[in-house]
Amino acid sequence: MRAYCTVQRPGAAMPRRLFKRYLPDPTSIREHKSLRFFGRLLHDPNLWHLNRHSVSRAMGIGLFAALIPIPMQMLLAAALAIPARGNLPIAVSLVWLTNPLTMPPVFFVTYMTGAWLLQLPPRRLPEDITVEWVTGQLATLWQPFLLGSVACAIVLGLLGYCSTLLYWRWWVGRQWRRRSHRASGAHPTSADQQAHAHHVQHHGGDQHEGDGRADADVRNAENAVAERVDHVQHGVGQRDGLPERRQ
Repeated sequence: MRAYCTVQRPGAAMPRRLFKRYLPDPTSIREHKSLRFFGRLLHDPNLWHLNRHSVSRAMGIGLFAALIPIPMQMLLAAALAIPARGNLPIAVSLVWLTNPLTMPPVFFVTYMTGAWLLQLPPRRLPEDITVEWVTGQLATLWQPFLLGSVACAIVLGLLGYCSTLLYWRWWVGRQWRRRSHRASGAHPTSADQQAHAHHVQHHGGDQHEGDGRADADVRNAENAVAERVDHVQHGVGQRDGLPERRQ
């Protein structure tokens, strides 16, 4: 018997915890009177793993078996889950979607679906449904009822399988995107570093250019003052060199 090893990814933890919360005890399933005769087949570890493929298969199998109008639906779900390597607790638990409270509306919908597929006019229900009326109508009701049940079971099983698979992929992808976003926020990427360096270089060049202009203005002012002083000194020298006028 082969046991497949599955690598647990960080993003898949939440779907696994979600399904684990509502699963029955594995011991109770192994010792159930309807499933006990499977014997050692129930000890296959692949039937108890919670991964994307096993859970999706179990959802499809369980929903399919829940709509098949036969006794021992748990037996049907287990018989399909074992060769398909679907999660056994999920597949077996889903058959209880059809219980004494939900059977009347579910079976009515399946019958109407079968009548529509066979293009038969649906029978009108009497005000008081008795056992005699149901027994008398079985000869004409079983064909659309059985066909509608199988058709609805196939459609619902496929929807359950695909929706679970897509949901698991979406959740894992979202967790990985969040992890990548947090990692990029904590450690700047090379593009961010290049942009920061370009920003510093650009503003640094502007600052150096401004400092150069300020230095040039100071030097020009100093030269102007020096020229003014020279001009004044030259004028004073010329005045001292003139002969004194006689009175």
